[in-house]
Amino acid sequence: MSSSTSFEPMPATAAATIANYHLSGPDAKMHFAIEIPQAEHRIKLVNAWRIPPGSRVLEIGCGQGTTTAVLAEAVGPTGHVDAVDPGRPDYGSPWTLAQAQEHLSKSAIGDRISWHFADPIDFLAANADKTWDYVIFVHCIWYFDSPATLTKMLGALKGRAASLLVAEYALKATEKNALPHVLASVARATLEAHNKGSQANIRCLSSPGAITDAANENAWTLDGETFLVPEAGLLDGHWETGTVKSPNFLKEIEDKVEDPKVRALLRSARDGVLGVLETMEVKKSWTMDVWAATFH
Repeated sequence: MSSSTSFEPMPATAAATIANYHLSGPDAKMHFAIEIPQAEHRIKLVNAWRIPPGSRVLEIGCGQGTTTAVLAEAVGPTGHVDAVDPGRPDYGSPWTLAQAQEHLSKSAIGDRISWHFADPIDFLAANADKTWDYVIFVHCIWYFDSPATLTKMLGALKGRAASLLVAEYALKATEKNALPHVLASVARATLEAHNKGSQANIRCLSSPGAITDAANENAWTLDGETFLVPEAGLLDGHWETGTVKSPNFLKEIEDKVEDPKVRALLRSARDGVLGVLETMEVKKSWTMDVWAATFH
């Protein structure tokens, strides 16, 4: 495992360079307004975890590579990132996973990344002799279809990496403007619990405590944890709250939920989000706190 003594924090200014690695459309200003805060947030995670150059990293749930690019920058030319995602290559908008990943592969950090379209457990079984310094979950656990998926995955990972690093939303808001994001996430997850074919961003809400319990069940021990308070430019809270505010949320309730009590609950949960936005005079929800944890 790479020594943490060689670690030097990545400067926040690296975010602009990393944002430039990603696929962009004709509106460069909008591209950087979105990608730079995303990269800045992930740089804070890498620095909190002290991931040094030369590290071998397994990233679970890499998606289009938002975190992957930051990890590849952090590990440098002597390190490597295996980025795994079970999603279809043609999934995603405005670019698919395949398009976004292919573009990153052609960038300056491309040779530090190996992409794998595979179920993580199947990937581990097919590469039974391979180990890593770190296995990383960044904002992907809420995508899982059930708590059992995480528990099974953590069991399969035991012994395959020296450290397990997890970053997920904390279900608390230090900034009051982020409270709508907390409420919207609970509303969204409740709806998806009654929509088995969901492809939404939130399918299974797992708190830091629940994730820690799942890790402990599989002999991972918590070494340390911290909570990051995102800057206003990180738009995840705004996007997620927007999906609950949308009339489409009401339509999904009608289409996917049969129980009248659950329908009433979900409508009320949406009204609660709208009420908080109105009471606090928040036009654009901030993003809630992020829990970053290290296990061995």
